[in-house]
Amino acid sequence: MKRFLSLMLAAGLAILGYGLLGSCQKKSEQVSIQAAPEAQVQQADKHTVRLLTDATGIDDKSFNAAAWRGILEFYGDTWNSMSKRGILYDVVTAQTQDMYVPNLRQAADEQYGLIATTGFTFADSVSEVAADNPGQNFLIVDVDWIDLPNVLNIVFAEQEGSYLVGVASAFKAQADGVKEPKFGFIGGIASPTITKFEVGFILGVLSVLPDAQFVEYYANDWGRPDLAKAQAKNWFDSDVYAIYSAAGGTGNGTIAQAKEYRLQGKNVWAIGVDSDQFEEGLFNDTDSAVLTSMLKQVETALIYALDAVQKDTFTGGVISLDLKTDGVGYAKTNKKALTEDIVAEIEAVKQQIVSGQIKVVSSLEEAQAASNFPQNIKCR
Repeated sequence: MKRFLSLMLAAGLAILGYGLLGSCQKKSEQVSIQAAPEAQVQQADKHTVRLLTDATGIDDKSFNAAAWRGILEFYGDTWNSMSKRGILYDVVTAQTQDMYVPNLRQAADEQYGLIATTGFTFADSVSEVAADNPGQNFLIVDVDWIDLPNVLNIVFAEQEGSYLVGVASAFKAQADGVKEPKFGFIGGIASPTITKFEVGFILGVLSVLPDAQFVEYYANDWGRPDLAKAQAKNWFDSDVYAIYSAAGGTGNGTIAQAKEYRLQGKNVWAIGVDSDQFEEGLFNDTDSAVLTSMLKQVETALIYALDAVQKDTFTGGVISLDLKTDGVGYAKTNKKALTEDIVAEIEAVKQQIVSGQIKVVSSLEEAQAASNFPQNIKCR
């Protein structure tokens, strides 16, 4: 049986420091490493961590970038220190999935205090390598089914944060006087995790605009912004008002297209994900094409795991971070678009979710039980 841990984000996490990460020397042509060649990561030390990412790397401005920030925060540096070299931490980016196991085995051989992986695509590889290295601590984000004593699984209630950005999009459409608004969702690779993003967003919009229409598209890739940009253009040209992307680096294409069109004076919006993507949407000094972003505090996952390793309290199991624990949320950075009255409406809904008055379901099957849930939505 999995061990589900209860995490209440109390003051202990809040006082943790800030940190940077660097990298190590390239061992394979298929492995991209962010590194300065002159420094070496200390090995066989519980204070060390290696972050392993997919091909989109820490420059995806979304999911992996948030994990990177968590390590930066823990070790006491800032985002602007990215080009520097960490003594206790580094990152390896696999260009293909067949490098996941070799990269994990290399990190285990080098005896890092923690090996951290981002995303469910690492699940099989982590299960294999962790079973072979019972003394090594592993963290995997977005997975809750690896039942090994040395693997900490951390998942998020993405449907709750997505519900809030859906509510935000709907209230903004109302404020703009948009008649019969349409909304789009762009996913990366279909999975139960991405379904939570899509279902939550749609339910949030429908709670305000019960007759809203929706379209969906899956790129089957985390690193193809060109595909998202082309789809976003097609949808915006077909009167889609706002597009929410949960697709890693692929979603940057949605933002790029929204920027182009808002610069031309068209009333369209991109909804960011994982990190606050307001700045990615800037098309002049002050205006952004990103209405809001669903914030997924991947930083918290890294900080929690690193703190546990250093305190010798690390254990396997499953932790779930939700709206109540500030594991998810929404960005209020675009103050020009998200006016005080709209934010007040969103905050009221947020409190209803936290109190349990509103329960946001996480699966397509549960969502389809709602009488007005669109039948064209398949989450794939």
